[in-house]
Amino acid sequence: MSDSNIKVTLPDGNVKEFPKGASAMDVAMSISEGLARNVLAAEVNGEVWDADRALPAETALKLLTWNDQDGKSTFWHSSAHLMAEALEALYPGIKLGIGPAIEHGYYYDIDFGDQEFDSADLERIENKMLELAREKNTYNRSEVSKSDAIAYFEEKGDEYKLELIDGLEDGSITFYQQGAFTDLCRGPHIPHTGMIKAVKLLNVAGAYWRGDEKRKQLTRIYGITFPKQKELKEYLHMLEEAKKRDHRKIGKELELFTFSEKVGMGLPLWLPKGAKLRERLESFMRKAQVKAGYEPVVTPHIGHKNLYVTSGHYEKYGEDSFQPINTPHEGEEFLLKPMNCPHHCEIYKSKPRSYKDLPVRLAEFGTVYRYEQSGELHGLTRVRGFTQDDAHIFCSQDQVKEEFKKVIDLVLYVFESLGFADYTAQISLRDPENKQKYIGSDEAWNKAESAIIEAAAEKNLNTVTELGEAAFYGPKLDFMVKDALGRKWQLGTIQVDYNLPERFELEYTGSDNQKHRPVMLHRAPFGSLERFVAVLIEHCAGEFPLWLTPDQVAILPISEKYADYAQEVYSVLENNDITGFVDHRDEKIGRKIRDAEVKKIPIMLIVGEKEAEARAVAVRKHGEGDVGTFSIDEFITYFNNEKAKSLGSSAE
Repeated sequence: MSDSNIKVTLPDGNVKEFPKGASAMDVAMSISEGLARNVLAAEVNGEVWDADRALPAETALKLLTWNDQDGKSTFWHSSAHLMAEALEALYPGIKLGIGPAIEHGYYYDIDFGDQEFDSADLERIENKMLELAREKNTYNRSEVSKSDAIAYFEEKGDEYKLELIDGLEDGSITFYQQGAFTDLCRGPHIPHTGMIKAVKLLNVAGAYWRGDEKRKQLTRIYGITFPKQKELKEYLHMLEEAKKRDHRKIGKELELFTFSEKVGMGLPLWLPKGAKLRERLESFMRKAQVKAGYEPVVTPHIGHKNLYVTSGHYEKYGEDSFQPINTPHEGEEFLLKPMNCPHHCEIYKSKPRSYKDLPVRLAEFGTVYRYEQSGELHGLTRVRGFTQDDAHIFCSQDQVKEEFKKVIDLVLYVFESLGFADYTAQISLRDPENKQKYIGSDEAWNKAESAIIEAAAEKNLNTVTELGEAAFYGPKLDFMVKDALGRKWQLGTIQVDYNLPERFELEYTGSDNQKHRPVMLHRAPFGSLERFVAVLIEHCAGEFPLWLTPDQVAILPISEKYADYAQEVYSVLENNDITGFVDHRDEKIGRKIRDAEVKKIPIMLIVGEKEAEARAVAVRKHGEGDVGTFSIDEFITYFNNEKAKSLGSSAE
């Protein structure tokens, strides 16, 4: 390679030479014009760059399009800048906070000052964005000295950008400019605004500057954009479907849970049907855990502050926890527990352990508490008190991989039984460039990360690897599940931990009669029951599998004359662990059937004169209609077969 050329390695291993100063866009053009038209950004030696930046002499290059998540993120970040340009044109003098891309779309935080703004203005802003997009203005990157950056935003009178600049080092500051708009930004951005063809501003919310409730509340505008109008139409259709499936709406309709301001924000109250649903999930998991060798434990809802100081949770989460509980004894402080693991460490430590005792598997449905800002709370998915299907496995080093694989099997059993067929396992490792965020030695982290990677490979999981997403005490495997609408949710986690055993000085006596430190695995297949139920509701639109449904049957007498027989049927079914109710209302049978359908009752049993005389029931299935007439014993057999089917191939 001559000094005037650069070497570019493509994802397929193909190596090409280009003149010095060539950009990712030049590489794309050398492959095909069609590809170049679709390139949004480029991954250069692991970092996302503008497609028109000059490449380094040795470059591992991946061209990013709309099909890549980093391509979408770049597109949406550029759209946030386009929205800010439109806002400045329509509302001169506004001040801007931050405008990042998010999982689906983007937002910008704006201080409108004394200017009037409400959600009715969104359409006007959308039209202005499309007008500016049609100008096809390029996104131009420039490096700026700290003094020049300060001077620019001082003249503009934007204290929010000045505060952001204050935390930056001279020599690391960049501006991006498109059309009449200039912003403080590290980038990257798409080549030009004309790539943005479809715009929708979704909603408006309040957001405290830098997340601090003591700072000014800004107006946050959320939006989404697409390179094609058709894709926006499909997305908006998905949003409409999501509204119908909203767990808050369905949870209220099915009488599963409620909230009360008097009880407190973010603290769900489970109603009888919801409690039954939870009990079924807990029973399901307990049976699976007993088979897998777990021992149940119960720990208190509070713990001494020193417990969490020892574990490191106080240092990491103290500011985000509820304030300490003071006792009458001066200086004695307790905390609502933010995690179950420190309590389980103390249970392990309660007696001497031998290598013959390992692995020790401790399981608990433990309720924990964390303070979330009121603006972050959302139904059951973000709460202040939640119950984890928590378990901790204490094992020797040579047992780690095998135990990890057994937990993977348990997680997959849960997913199969509840209809989650589309999932990816995310291997979350620490950020090698920012090791001070984590507790523990390099040696321990290397061992833990290797165990996770090897176990996932041996179980043939579809995996992605994310640097910087590990817990502070160890790497983890998070299961990212797609629901019926294609949305991704994090459900289920397994974590390897070499640090808490060290902090709590946990030991076991080995076969060499010497003391050794156990390895600790954290696992929660559901994650939290609250979040899991929310995701499950939205995935199945409230139509739970038969084994899980709180009311499995509705017994519908045609008239009051058959109420006694309906009650008799109910008693027989109840004795056979089939749950439901008798609809005793003075309504026509058609109305009772319609109401049972709305309540998503899986099976309706209609009883009238013929059924009473034959000691039988007429069976209807939700969404399907009549199945036939069965004797009560025949129905019980039918029900049990349907229940087993609803557990997938993994029968109870």
